[in-house]
Amino acid sequence: MTHSLEVQISSLKLKNPVITASGTFGYGLEYSQFIDLNLAGAITVKGLSLNPKQGNPPPRIYETPCGMINSIGLQNIGIDAFVVEKLPFLRKFDTKIIVNFFGENLDEYVEMASKLDATDGIHALEMNVSCPNKSSEWRKMGLEAELLRKAVKEVRAVTLKPLIVKLSPQVTDITVMAKICEDEGADAVSLINTIPAMVIDIKSRKSIIGTTTGGLSGPAIRPVAVRMVFEVSRAVKIPVIGMGGIVTADDALQFLIAGARAIAIGTANFINPHATLQVVEGIKKFLFEENIKDINDLIGSFRD
Repeated sequence: MTHSLEVQISSLKLKNPVITASGTFGYGLEYSQFIDLNLAGAITVKGLSLNPKQGNPPPRIYETPCGMINSIGLQNIGIDAFVVEKLPFLRKFDTKIIVNFFGENLDEYVEMASKLDATDGIHALEMNVSCPNKSSEWRKMGLEAELLRKAVKEVRAVTLKPLIVKLSPQVTDITVMAKICEDEGADAVSLINTIPAMVIDIKSRKSIIGTTTGGLSGPAIRPVAVRMVFEVSRAVKIPVIGMGGIVTADDALQFLIAGARAIAIGTANFINPHATLQVVEGIKKFLFEENIKDINDLIGSFRD
């Protein structure tokens, strides 16, 4: 008996629901020596901007119990260098390429989306309005409803490619933000981004992170992420991509049962570069053991 792992995110058809999370998988090349990129459902590349970014001052990463804090600050090579230097390599693989992008203001978001829309080999866009490690005005887009509404509406107007909006957990009710994305034409939402956190060196009495605070990720935030994915999946009709502390197939299955159409592996990539494909294999094994022919029969199957 064959067990189908195919899922659909708007017009984006994935061979399986396992995606690599932006910011944790470089531009794909870095992990290609460890895993066969053809076997991933999709690869989401490091967040891109119009111009290269140096990111935040060090220290930028610190390990915490069951997770880590990072404050990379969206360091990247810029869209033009990505298209010339990185995208040709990714085009060699039979997998979907999702580009996470951001701008310093709304005009830059729109320009980025327009550029990406015109670029072959990019299958979907992930609009990042939720990084906690930037001080720019655009951060407010993920936190203030009307700013998010305007941003999604204007970006939607310049791209026909599937548009995913990455949501912040730093809001009173994340379902409100997800509904805004749906109303303004987003094809999907992804959640959650990292949670602002800090660690203090008790001798120096200063933060261990160079920017004082950073984003907490890893298994420590997984129960929060599962809860938010569950709530959003019941509040909107567009697909939800779940992420936040997924390390094993069992973790991923929680998100799928909660209603996520796909899931993304993030911090686990730093611990185990094989995590993405191990999760794929673990999901296959679960479907076989539970005699589930199609993964879509499992998605959203939470029992009240």
